[in-house]
Amino acid sequence: MRAAAGTPASAYDAVVVGAGHNGLIAAAYLARAGLRVVVVERGEAPGGCAATEELWPGYCVDTGAHSLTGIDARVMADLGLTQTGARGAGLEIMSSNPCVVSPQPEGAALVLERDPTRTAESIRRFSPRDAARWPDFVSAMGRASRALSVLYDTLPPRLAGADRGDLWELLRLGARMGRVGRRDALELLRLIPMTVEELLYEWFESEALKGALAADGVRGICQGPLASGTGYMFLHHMVGADGVVRRRRQVGGGLGALGAALQHVATAAGAEVRLGHEVASIRVEDGRATGVVLAGGEEVAAPRVVSSADPGRTLLGLVDPGELAPEFVRALENIKYRGVVAKVHLALGEPPCLPSGADAAQAAVLAGAAITVAPNIHYIERAYDDAKYGRPSERPVLDAVLTTALDPSLAPEGRHVLSVAAQYAPFQLTDGSWDDAHREALGNAVVGALAEHIPNLEGAILHRHVLTPADLADRFALPEGNIHHGEMTLDQVFFGRPVAGWARYRTPIEGLYLCGAGTHPGGGLNGRPGAAAADRILRDGK
Repeated sequence: MRAAAGTPASAYDAVVVGAGHNGLIAAAYLARAGLRVVVVERGEAPGGCAATEELWPGYCVDTGAHSLTGIDARVMADLGLTQTGARGAGLEIMSSNPCVVSPQPEGAALVLERDPTRTAESIRRFSPRDAARWPDFVSAMGRASRALSVLYDTLPPRLAGADRGDLWELLRLGARMGRVGRRDALELLRLIPMTVEELLYEWFESEALKGALAADGVRGICQGPLASGTGYMFLHHMVGADGVVRRRRQVGGGLGALGAALQHVATAAGAEVRLGHEVASIRVEDGRATGVVLAGGEEVAAPRVVSSADPGRTLLGLVDPGELAPEFVRALENIKYRGVVAKVHLALGEPPCLPSGADAAQAAVLAGAAITVAPNIHYIERAYDDAKYGRPSERPVLDAVLTTALDPSLAPEGRHVLSVAAQYAPFQLTDGSWDDAHREALGNAVVGALAEHIPNLEGAILHRHVLTPADLADRFALPEGNIHHGEMTLDQVFFGRPVAGWARYRTPIEGLYLCGAGTHPGGGLNGRPGAAAADRILRDGK
């Protein structure tokens, strides 16, 4: 496959903007199909948010994405990420059987595992009734997430201005949902608009269990658990996660190894990856993309431009908005981002210790389980109340992982790294901006909330590093610090991602495609947008 007819000849068939995981995945698929591909990345390392940095001598920290939870198994298999040999990347993926530890104010802790039977035994301490219901809940949510995965694997058809191709996609979607089963498809439609509070109250009475699960319904969005559509977000995190409980997976050597592995498979397929080269603009001639211009003035010509940057940055920053219809520009300008996630990294002189009596939970933490601080749904809602008015949460919702539990090589011998994702920390503050004083206060709030459940934490801290939403925005080109390139609210998913009518990876500019987290099916280190965009491009080229 070569340049489209009527397009000037160039050295490349496609130029990919950004070497984040979606950009590299798209490049690998395109190169394997025979296209001449170049990836252009402003940073000095591949992977985007899949980043590992040595913050202090000997301490390697995942500063961007928090963990590898839902990468698409099909993408991994297609690209041979865990295979060895010339075409494989030899990526080492680690995981623990205990998944989540949710400490409670009274000193007890709930442990959620991949094994439903063992999880039910942990739940029994809080509610025998909930323990009995747990296997049925796992089964029901598993069916719903499988139905949702059908939507994720389908190109969203246009509802307005549909052509024959759109009608075919609708029929194809209907047939695939039919194979899922009418009952499960209807149940999914019922669950999607629900609040995660409503969903969990249908099943359980234990506040500890509901809080631990509800945290997944609000992860990365500026909404509380009482908001419509958080039931959908709960299911979103389950797609590809092999169970209701988040199966935390970790990459040997840090998440930066994922970027290196993806660069390896892309270059092995024939793609060229150019690091340290920032794209200044996308060239458009007569309504068609013809390549990119780099910050130094160099032009890279190609009849296809594939951007893994967010939709706003791509179409309002790299493209002259005059090339776009005013209503499309307005739609882009109204995309909600509203980042609310911050990162706090702690170098520890000793492992974190939970209160005495929480032996099973302590063992789970030391085995690599995540520590979730969300004792109940009302705790999460109160944390959101602060952010709703432009204030960082005084008692934030936390997801902390002891990365050295699974990979001791990430810190000097006898030392540890605790990586914490904190919510809610709004990008837009009513009281000034994210300066050093606000950054320090955020770090204190996170450590204080963790120390309520980890008595030895404050005395064990050797180093502390805080990334506010503004820091994440600057460091990883995340719009308003949003980890999903756009909030995953019901108006901004499926047919409406990134904007209504343009959920098929194409843009109004011929030859310009989107492949990042701001496209269907959304954010996370799953790789689906990159793979699906490549498929769309290859279909268009036939």
